[in-house]
Order: sequence, then C-alpha cells, then structure tokens
Amino acid sequence: MSKTWLIIQREYITRVRNKTFLLSTFLLPLVIVLFIAGTIFISAKGSSGKCLVAFNDETGVFKNKLKNKADQSVTFIYTSDTAFDALLNKEYDAYIHVKDLQKKSPGTISIEVKKQISTEAEDYIRNQMNLVLENKMLQENFQLPLTALDSMRNSAKNIDLIQSKDEGKGKQQIYSGLTSAIGFFCGILIYITMLIYGTQVMRGVMEEKTNRIAEVIVSSVKPFQLMMGKIIGIGAVGLTQFLLWVILVAGIFSVAQIFIPHDIMLQVQQLQSNPGIQSNSAMQISEAAKNIAEAKDALNSINWPLILGCFLFFFLGGYLFYSSLFAAVGSVINEDPQEAQSLILPITMPIIFGFIIMTQAAQNPNTSLAFWGSMIPFTSPIVMMGRIPAPGAVPWWELGLSMLLLVSGFLITTWLAAKIYHTGILMYGKKGSWKEMFKWAFRRS
Repeated sequence: MSKTWLIIQREYITRVRNKTFLLSTFLLPLVIVLFIAGTIFISAKGSSGKCLVAFNDETGVFKNKLKNKADQSVTFIYTSDTAFDALLNKEYDAYIHVKDLQKKSPGTISIEVKKQISTEAEDYIRNQMNLVLENKMLQENFQLPLTALDSMRNSAKNIDLIQSKDEGKGKQQIYSGLTSAIGFFCGILIYITMLIYGTQVMRGVMEEKTNRIAEVIVSSVKPFQLMMGKIIGIGAVGLTQFLLWVILVAGIFSVAQIFIPHDIMLQVQQLQSNPGIQSNSAMQISEAAKNIAEAKDALNSINWPLILGCFLFFFLGGYLFYSSLFAAVGSVINEDPQEAQSLILPITMPIIFGFIIMTQAAQNPNTSLAFWGSMIPFTSPIVMMGRIPAPGAVPWWELGLSMLLLVSGFLITTWLAAKIYHTGILMYGKKGSWKEMFKWAFRRS
C-alpha cells in the first residue's frame, strides 16, 4: 500500500504543479462567466434585427389589420406596387402579395425576400396573418365585434402556469428551465472530465511504456499497484480542480453582488420577506429587483446538497470505471497514433452515446430511455446527472440501484483491465488488438 501511495503522490504533485492545470483551473470560471454574458448579449443583439415588410393585399382581408411587433423588429408597410424586385432593391426586406384567398383553406402564401429573414420574424408574420384570418372567420360566423375578440383573448392569457411539489415542508415551486439547465451542465461537465482525465491516464501509461520507465517501476511494484496509483493520483487532481471551480464560481457570484446598487438589494430583501408586496404598486419595486428576487428564489429551490453529493459520486465512479479501461488500452499501445485511435474508439463511443441521451434526459427525465441510460454503468454517470436536478424524477431506489451498478461495473472493469495491463505494460514490438486484449483478460492465471 505504501508503494501505491508513493505513486499516487508522484502523479498528484507532478500534475498539480503543471502550468496547464493552473491555467485551466483559474480560467474556466472566468470562461463560464464570459459564456453566460456572451449568451445574453447575443440573444439581445439577435432580437434587435429589423425586418421591413412590403404588403400588397388585393383581397383587403389583411390591410391595416396586421400589427407591427412591439420592439419594431417587424414592420408592415402596405403598398399596391407589384414590382417586388424594385421594392426589395430599396429599403424593404420582404414582399408579400396576396391576390386571392380560398374561403375554407387559404393555402400557401409566398413571401419574397432580399435575403433570408430570421425564423423569429417569419413566425411573427405567419402568426399575425393567421390571427387576422381567425378573426375574420369568427366575425362572419358569430357576428362578434373585433374588440370583443381581443378582450376575450387578453382574458384567456391571464393564466400563469407554475409547477409545484410538496417536499414535506409545504409546496415548493419548480423551475423546470433551471433544473434542465443544471442537469445539462452537470452532465456535460462529467462528460468532459471523463474524456480529459481518462485520456491523461492513457497517455501517462503510454509515455512510461515507450520511455521504458515502466520496466524500472514494475521491478519494485506490482503492475496492478502501478495502474491503481496512476488512476487514483490523476483522479485526485480532477477532484481538486472541481472543488476549486466550485469555490471560485461561488466567489465570483458573491463579488458580483457587491456591484448591485444598495437600494435595489433593499427592495430584493423586502420582496423575499413579503412576496405579496409585488402587487402593491405603492412600494415602487423596480423590475431589476423583481428579477433578482426571482433568480434567488429559483436558486434556493434547488437541492444543492443532493446535486453536489451525487456529482462527486458519479464523477469519481465514472472516472474510475473508464480510466481503468483507458489505462489498459494505453498499456498495449506502442508508438503508433493510428493504433491508439482504433483502440480507444470502443471506449469513447459509450461516453458520447451517454452525452446524447443526457441531452434528452435533462428535458424529459422520466422517459424509459433516461431510466435505462442512468442504470447502465457505461452511460449512467452522465445521464443520471441530467435527471437528478428535476424534483421527484429520480426515486431513492433508482439512485441507489444506479450507484450499486456503477460500483459493480467499476470492480469488474478494474479486474479485467488489471489483467490486460499486467501483460500489456511489458509487451514491446507486437501490435495490440482487441482480440489479444480479450485473450489476456479472460486467460487463467
């Protein structure tokens, strides 16, 4: 055990002192903040595009009834000009010419464009035209005035649907968008770390083998001790990096609160102490304070201890499960890069497949695909983290069974990988193959 501990220490200290480790550790939280800021900026920038639509309506059904978009990103200009080429060469972005309409089925209406307009603008134009047609049919069939139709539609939009769940301490609101985003983020973080650190284990084994250092080391320790020392040492590096990320991200968000004006923070405290104050216009609660209070409520509704605890378990379980396989593959590879690519492909494919399932599981955590993906050890570390943030989606028995299967899978893969590693680490001059590896793994010792 002392020899294994020495190998763990060597792997850990060597990699923690590496400049790449320091840069990735301290730059990633900054990249996350820039990513969030960039996403918000791009969304705001994208919604500010203008689309000026020339509308020629010979039927008279749509004339002066299509409403411009509130932010002026879509504006209708009525015209009787049919020379759409000339119009599009001027200031217009699109041209619609309605010659006639069939009474029951208006069919397809063509829209001529100077260049492709955004999907958002296209949807808005389609919805406006459908709304005018719907009003026309209702007026003709039920003799209802347009003001009555608008009044009924506005009344029907007053429902604000929220999900809630009784967690034993009263009903708790569920923010489904936030839980899906957290599940996706946790899943993709495990996906990336498993690939990065698993590949590091494989490259570390390959370097020691090609430099003949392994021959010297295995003269003092057993091959299994060498493999486990390397896996645990690199895994400890990953765990250290993850804990530093949590501390740095929490620190950045704490510092960011300092820059929020004091009066807005007071309003936020008032809103959190008395939620009903939002309906009292006399309190002059700003929109920014409402948004911050809502964001805090959403973050407080998340079961962070469960998510962080499960993340640590599935990160370590998934890493140990796959890193032993990466170590086994690294032990049979010589210096041929093509040989390495062909051998690691069967290992990386389940990881990629798990990522694909996770993207669906984060949005629909109760499907059969999400269940089985979170049970099978090859995909469970990634898929289960996509489901856990959703309240009530993962019963305790499912979580326990998934953990048990992952631990069992880790023990089996480590046993098989150790047998491959034992033979492969001292094999030179012979090209490794999966056939040979299976033979070594199941050979009686």
